[in-house]
Amino acid sequence: MQRPALGSILLSSTDPERLRTWYATALDPSENTEVNGYRVLRFGGFYLFIDGRGDIADTNPEPGRVILNFDVPDARAVVARMEQAGTQWLAGLEDRDGSLLATAIDPDGNYVQIIQLNQPH
Repeated sequence: MQRPALGSILLSSTDPERLRTWYATALDPSENTEVNGYRVLRFGGFYLFIDGRGDIADTNPEPGRVILNFDVPDARAVVARMEQAGTQWLAGLEDRDGSLLATAIDPDGNYVQIIQLNQPH
């Protein structure tokens, strides 16, 4: 029996174009398309779907419940790119035993972690 694989996540937003623009600008996905009304961004083998909804708040009231983790080869370069996109930070870039981590806040208030692990990790 083949086991399930997590391949995507859906983010709902009252302003899906703003959210897509931020992710595309800040994190440079390998694909940025639209399928059946969903904005679809591909990061490696994982897909981020962004959808518009009118029954949610403009910002996430509990952003710590789900945190999107992006493994990156050069955290400093990604942080610089995110800063150019006007990113707000929950936690700036930190060196933790040779691994680099930072936590950004997307335009809807979701937490987005940038992670560059050192070789032993």
